[in-house]
Amino acid sequence: MRKLKILSVVMFWCGMGVSLAFPGPDRSIAIRVASYNVEFSRSATPEQVGNMFKPYKLDIIGFNEAPDGDWTARVGKVLGMKYSFVGKISSANHKDKYKTILSRTPLKDTEEHKLTGDGWNPASVVRATTKIHGAPVSFLSLHICKSGARDGHAYSLATEVLPKETIERVIVVGDYNNKIGDAAMQTVEGAGFRSIWSDLEIDVSEEFTYNAQNPQKNHGVIDHILYRVAAGSKATDGGIIELKNPLSDHKPIWAKIVFRRDLEAVRQSQ
Repeated sequence: MRKLKILSVVMFWCGMGVSLAFPGPDRSIAIRVASYNVEFSRSATPEQVGNMFKPYKLDIIGFNEAPDGDWTARVGKVLGMKYSFVGKISSANHKDKYKTILSRTPLKDTEEHKLTGDGWNPASVVRATTKIHGAPVSFLSLHICKSGARDGHAYSLATEVLPKETIERVIVVGDYNNKIGDAAMQTVEGAGFRSIWSDLEIDVSEEFTYNAQNPQKNHGVIDHILYRVAAGSKATDGGIIELKNPLSDHKPIWAKIVFRRDLEAVRQSQ
């Protein structure tokens, strides 16, 4: 069950000290993100997915198991989000299981990284950069296999892809096929990332994101949004989107993540 969050006073990690004040409006930016495994659009059209997301006023979305072609762009047409990127690697070489990004702001530096490890292959993560409220952001959307600490795709992500990020604000979303607390997720968190579930005080041991269409056989919460830990960064809203009529075998998740606007200057001063 989600606990009550008191947002009037928030403690932020600032180098070796702690600040008790939430950055003022002129010193912070809020980024609204979502992640959704759409199961190759088997149970819904892109227009239905777009209409479902409308109330969340998102800046950027990461899809996985998404169809090739214009599927992601069609979601964007409903939401007024004009920019999209579709990867070329379909998970486990299955039909229409691509990783994609949909954004309200122009995407640059688009690329896809093949991830190595035991289990089903190939797996990958797509990446793009954009500017949201004038601040540079690196956004990644993935679909990986369940694994241990050093034998899977999560380890490849944490040791080969994420360390190359030079942008301060980094968000990594997707179907991790691992639960928070698993060795694989600890590996990613050990690379300097934090799950929104911690900030939002959501006990994910009592929730699930898969299987939305067959709750009796659920696998817990395996879809996650993580962001690079930095001074003044925190998820302040979000959660699992519960749908009366599921549009996929996964549940969509979303978050509002606040970053300091002057994060680059803060990092340089440390």
